[in-house]
Amino acid sequence: MTNQADVLIVGAGPGGSSAARYLAAEGFSVIALEKSRFPREKVCGDGLTPRAVKEIELIGLPTPEEEGWIRNWGLRMVGGGHRIEFPWTEQDSFPQYGLSLPRAQFDHRLAQFAREAGADIREGWFVTRTLQDDLGRVIGVAAKETDEKGRKVGDEVEFHAPIVIAADGVSARIALGLGMERLDNRPMGVAVRAYYETPRHAEEWMEGHVEIWSGERGSSDMLPGYGWVFPLGDGTANVGLGTLNPTGAPSKLDHRSLMEGWIRHSTGDWSFDADAPVGKEGEKGRILGAAIPMAFNRQPHYRDGLMLVGDSGGMVSPFNGEGIAYAMLSARRAAEALVAWRDAPTDAAKEMALHGYSRQLKDDLGGYYSLGRVFAYLIDQPAVMAACVKYGLPRPTLMHFVHKLLADVYEPKGGDWADRLVSTLTRVAPKA
Repeated sequence: MTNQADVLIVGAGPGGSSAARYLAAEGFSVIALEKSRFPREKVCGDGLTPRAVKEIELIGLPTPEEEGWIRNWGLRMVGGGHRIEFPWTEQDSFPQYGLSLPRAQFDHRLAQFAREAGADIREGWFVTRTLQDDLGRVIGVAAKETDEKGRKVGDEVEFHAPIVIAADGVSARIALGLGMERLDNRPMGVAVRAYYETPRHAEEWMEGHVEIWSGERGSSDMLPGYGWVFPLGDGTANVGLGTLNPTGAPSKLDHRSLMEGWIRHSTGDWSFDADAPVGKEGEKGRILGAAIPMAFNRQPHYRDGLMLVGDSGGMVSPFNGEGIAYAMLSARRAAEALVAWRDAPTDAAKEMALHGYSRQLKDDLGGYYSLGRVFAYLIDQPAVMAACVKYGLPRPTLMHFVHKLLADVYEPKGGDWADRLVSTLTRVAPKA
């Protein structure tokens, strides 16, 4: 078995497996090293907006209902005594539905989909360091195999490729090992989630709660963030909450306690037993948490033979905490840049093609993420957050615009007034 490839990928989550699939389909030899073994748990809401569904359609991954995919037709927002439903509207650029599937299953299927295209996905390999040439260019990685419990075993093995894609998630160990620190002026979120049984498991709406209190409901601060309930159609729902800090400072909140209190006091109509989370894929039922890197908080996204994809490059929306859509989009853009790199006639042109990846991501997401940074600063003020919930939710015209902005599901060209306004704002905003 060879340890040499055209492209090495570290991590086989949505970003890594999507990149592997795209590249293998283009004729590249690809090795992706995944430290865990599928299926494995990930902290995620498991709900996919139409933007994520578009990426799934572009890559061609089947989503049949009989394999557990459940469609949703919009977002129900709850807060300030209001319960308002916003359907996914019919648009040319996005499908009119979202999807839900437990993340452990989603990642496993996407990795298998990459294998079907010819990608070499190797599970149970923990990358220990990057390999560089005398000029500092990344030319591969070293890794150790792991056993079923995740313990490193055996000798270090070297893998070589002219391009390495870091899709290693929020830890961003590859980038950090090269001195690429995160920017401290970008938001950072924290999310916790668990699965609970509910008789409403087959409901075809995603639900978001915009009131998360730091203490007793109504007599403490309303926190910047939201709670969610995403039905999964299998007797359970994914239930969680997330908060964010506009400067990425470490949170001092006890998110587990926040979630347990929110479930007990604000989700009674779902009939959850807060003391009885359900396990998935053989795992014990429990509340799990993770940090969420937002708004391009690590840059540049290409440097010296290394490309950052997904969470490793901070590609999560500050508006809604969604990361899968952007991980898959960045994988698609990375593959496009690598095709241009392969076909370029000179070394200078090849390097220009690789730098084009960073520029393309700025064009795709830079303005939107800059707006998201402003949003994060505003809702960090308890008075602003309370006013938005009290006075904003009851106004359908305003919320039509807000829904498109927060979900990032708007027509980039044309559409209605809300589409045109969001599109204009993202174009004039500085590139994050």
